[in-house]
Amino acid sequence: MTENEALRGLRQSAKRREKADKVRREATDELRRFATEAKAAGVSMSQIAREAGLSRQGLYDLLGGRPQPS
Repeated sequence: MTENEALRGLRQSAKRREKADKVRREATDELRRFATEAKAAGVSMSQIAREAGLSRQGLYDLLGGRPQPS
């Protein structure tokens, strides 16, 4: 591999990573919005976490809050 090929590969990889990061941020924002709406609609945190493929703690982290004592 030449220096130019390596540099071109680095630039392309960096662009792909930047796009992937953007898609991940957007998906996380969407997940947060739907989780917030589900919570407001009365869905339990356990069910929201299951549906979202998260642990309950992961869900609380996503929503920026701490679990409330039962």
